[in-house]
Amino acid sequence: MAEIILGKKPEPGKLRIYIGAAAGVGKTYQMLNDAYIMKHQQGIEVVIGIVETHGRKETESRIRDIEVIPLRVIPYRGVNLKEMDLDAILARHPRTVLVDELAHTNVPGSRNQKRYEDVLELLDAGINVMATVNIQHLETLNDAVNRSANTVIRETIPDNFLKRADEVVNIDITVDELRTRLRQGKIYPQEKVEQALSNFFRKGNLNMLRELALRTTAEQVSKRASEYRRTQGLEQAPIPEKVMVCLSTRPGTERLLRVGARVAGRLASNWYAVYVHRPDDKGHSDPEAFHRFEEYQRMARDLGAQVVNLTDRNVSDALIRFAQQENISHVVFGQSARSRWDILLRGSVLNRFLNEVRDVTVQVVPMQKPLRRG
Repeated sequence: MAEIILGKKPEPGKLRIYIGAAAGVGKTYQMLNDAYIMKHQQGIEVVIGIVETHGRKETESRIRDIEVIPLRVIPYRGVNLKEMDLDAILARHPRTVLVDELAHTNVPGSRNQKRYEDVLELLDAGINVMATVNIQHLETLNDAVNRSANTVIRETIPDNFLKRADEVVNIDITVDELRTRLRQGKIYPQEKVEQALSNFFRKGNLNMLRELALRTTAEQVSKRASEYRRTQGLEQAPIPEKVMVCLSTRPGTERLLRVGARVAGRLASNWYAVYVHRPDDKGHSDPEAFHRFEEYQRMARDLGAQVVNLTDRNVSDALIRFAQQENISHVVFGQSARSRWDILLRGSVLNRFLNEVRDVTVQVVPMQKPLRRG
């Protein structure tokens, strides 16, 4: 047992988080495999605080000879429920503990409301933690997932908790492989499979979740690398590319979004779909335009963009300011057919942008001509 020096706070424990796009990708399985290797090949003391196998035989078989801390029984409304025994783990004080499903809400009567708060206590006590979470449980992604999956995700963890992690491991499998596992009954009981396939496990939703998991992991790795370079006095890595698509309510704007998504994908970069509202805009005066605008915003989010709404009397000023503040490197504009006289009278947002912003790649996409009525 480690010697405890009175009055001296222990070094905080290290946190490793296994993150995935959805249930069934293999987060818990991989965590248990890694724990087994640590125990038998590296001689590291590892115990299980809580592992949720959900009756999956593959996962249960991975526990093997890893020590399991018995769960605490908590009476609640006439029934006995089980939770991770935080006090028992603190008393045992292992080198490393495994904690599944970080976003779980503890039974009323527990010391902490959420399981991730239990993990904070373990880390503060100097215990290393290996833990799992699905991407939809990150607080800032909750709204986007709710819209895409048409479901309500009530259990979340704050993004700051993920930033606390010393290591984030993305467990990634293809969408088709995940849906195959679901059909085989390896994720949910057979009676729930068809409903899951047509709801949360739709291909479009899983593709979005998979991309979010990959992006989130990449961001964490980038931040860690940048922090390491800073503390070691090393040269910083090149600034990552950023893409901005200038949104419009005009027909054909979906083309801009697809171009922006492709450019961002090639550059492995973040991208923004930006719209500038004028203060005197009357949002519902043109119902068709308003409906298109809502659809474009939804499409942008589905394609992985961060939607940004700005308000300014001058559209050019707002776009230029945003591009400079965010260090945008690529911009996608739509260009409708306008006469030279019209451009002289009203000005051109594109021309003004090109004159004011340097070192930016600009791509102009022809817009659909409005159909004549009558």
